[in-house]
Formats: sequence, structure tokens, C-alpha cells
Amino acid sequence: MEALLSSTALQLKPIHPSSSFSSFHSPFSSTSVLRVKGNRKAENFIQKSHFSTVLPLRVSASSQAAPVETSTSTSIPSEMKAWSYTDYGSVDVLKFESNVSVPEIKEDQVLIKVVAAALNPVDFKRRLGKFKATDSPLPTVPGYDVAGVVVKVGSQVKELKEGDEVYGDIHEKALDGPKQYGSLAEYTAVEEKLVALKPKNLSFAEAAALPLAIETAYEGMEKAGFSSGKSILVLGGAGGVGSLVIQLAKHVFGASKVAATSSTGKLELLKSLGADLAIDYTKENFEDLPDKFDVVYDSVGQGEKAVKAVKEGGSVVVLTGAVTPPGFRFVVTSNGEKLKKLNTYLESGKVKPVIDPKGPFPFDKVVDAFSYLETGRATGKVVIHPIP
Repeated sequence: MEALLSSTALQLKPIHPSSSFSSFHSPFSSTSVLRVKGNRKAENFIQKSHFSTVLPLRVSASSQAAPVETSTSTSIPSEMKAWSYTDYGSVDVLKFESNVSVPEIKEDQVLIKVVAAALNPVDFKRRLGKFKATDSPLPTVPGYDVAGVVVKVGSQVKELKEGDEVYGDIHEKALDGPKQYGSLAEYTAVEEKLVALKPKNLSFAEAAALPLAIETAYEGMEKAGFSSGKSILVLGGAGGVGSLVIQLAKHVFGASKVAATSSTGKLELLKSLGADLAIDYTKENFEDLPDKFDVVYDSVGQGEKAVKAVKEGGSVVVLTGAVTPPGFRFVVTSNGEKLKKLNTYLESGKVKPVIDPKGPFPFDKVVDAFSYLETGRATGKVVIHPIP
């Protein structure tokens, strides 16, 4: 199956009545981050922006036990605003709903008041029905990436507590039974093991830009056997995943050489992220370079060319498109422990989220955000913020 990720579930079993979309009957019609500012030179091309974190929901400090879940909040409503679709298709199937039931949590889950979310290619490919055979039942609230505040915890939750600011990819398996309730809503339920505390230096919008993409970048490099002293070529270095592969290779894995491709206007971004060689794919063919690489990370679907740039015995990570040996495809598994490990590098500023300059998009502009993402021209991540 073609990988539908870029930049990833718990398998949804029969839905309890309290978890169903019983209220789908009345839709409305209607630290530091790298922000790309256009085709300026490096020092102007990237702006480091520091945001103060604002707790969007007041949560009581005391806690009261319940048989399955604990909650001190009396302000959690029974219904919420959310984006949804009842049929697969284009952006036209997306509808803004005002009375979706707030999901019930299981014993190992937390309920998050969503502050920010981010879109990934898997979101629109799911909406198009690319993996409907393994999808959860319609209707669907889309969204994988989330950043927000814990407002309720299940009885088996061991570490997180109400008031914690967290982030994560809420679907353990991207293509295999992703949840019916996603992150493009006021509230979402997720297993404690899939999320981590939000890096202290990042805003909610910045944190939301990371989970699926950084886990995809990191896991792909691990599976390719990438390690200190090796070289890597990143195809699509200005994208959500590619921009993080560059940074992880340079600042976490200790790469000897990092090369990456992009269009002319994004070359300075690649260099600012840590690329030793920024390749303009509109002017030169990366596969013709005399130097070959230990790993080629293909996030854009150029598998046949990618294998021409890898050393003998090397690996090619393929996220989309045809796979040509020695290329391999993988589907990322959401894992909060990976995020906890990477928090050190995020809080030190060595690794930074890259947010497309057209965003963040407000919650009522989700259709516009999807339409923009689907052009394939986004730089870094398309973020939705604020979510009321």
C-alpha cells in the first residue's frame, strides 16, 4: 500500500453510544520557531519568534476520583464545535458542526482541550478515501496533530494530570483504524502513551506543528540505520518532514554531510536548518551528483531517481510514490516516548518547528488550510490556531 504520510490509532472498536456522532444533525454552513517570510536572504528569510504560553482553560487544582475517569472541571460541555465529513471527497465535504458530542475517554486516555492542530498529507488522503478499507466508520472529525491542555484523565493514567500542556499524534497507526474523533475539534481523547508534555519554550501552535512529522522523520532515519558520521540526502527539504530530517540529521544523529533539495526560493531555508549542500531541483539533477549518500530520505516520491544517489549498501526511505530497491516504505507508529526524548533538542533550540508563513489558519478557515496544503507548495507545516 502506498504510504500516505509525510509531513501518522488506536484501532476503533465498536463505538459506544456516548462516543458516537449522535449530535451530527445541525451543521453550520458555514524558545523559537522558524517562520518563512518569502524569498529574502538567510538572515531575513528566517525569523525566530518567541511566544508566551497562555492556558486557554481554567482548571481546578484539586481532583476527585471516579470509577473510570477523574475530572475536576465543571466547564467541559457535552457538545463541541468540530470539523467533520460524512462522505469521502474533496474539501467540499468538510462541514463545520456546532453540536458534536464531546468524546468519552477510556481508562488509559486523557481528554484534551485542543488549542492548536496541524494538517498533514495523510489528512486529505484519508478524506479522499485512499485507505477507506482500514479507516474508522464515517462520519469523521479529521486531524492527527494536537497541542492543548489536559482537562480529564482516565483511571489508569499514570503520569499526566489535569492542567498539563501536552502535544502528540493522536492516532497510533495512521492508516489502520485511526480514531473517529480527530484533533480538528474543541476536544479530543487520546491514549496517554501517545502524547508528551509540550516543550516549555514552544507555543501551542509551534508544538502542534511537530508530532507526526518529527516522529516520521526520526523513525525513518532509525529504520535506515542512520548514525553519526554518515551522509544523507533529503528530497523535499523544505516540507514538514524534510525540514525536520535535516535538523535531526545534523543536530541529533551527528551527520557528516547533509544535502537537501528545494525550489530556488527555499534554498536559504535549507542552509539555515543545517544543510551543508542546498540543491535547486529546478536547475540541477541531484541524481547526477558525483558524491553519493549513505541514506536518501525521499519525502516527495522520486524513488527511481533516489536510488541513483545512494551509496552501495545504503538505504532509501520512501514516504510516497513507487519504491525501487534498495528503497523501503514504512508507516510511522505514534509514540509519546519519542517525543519525550526529542523534547531535549526542542527545548535547547537545536531543533525547531517550521510553520508555513500563510498560517496559522484560524479554526474557521480549515477549508482554506486544506486547499493550500493540497497545492503541494506549503513550507514546513500548515497549522490551525487558535481553536476556541
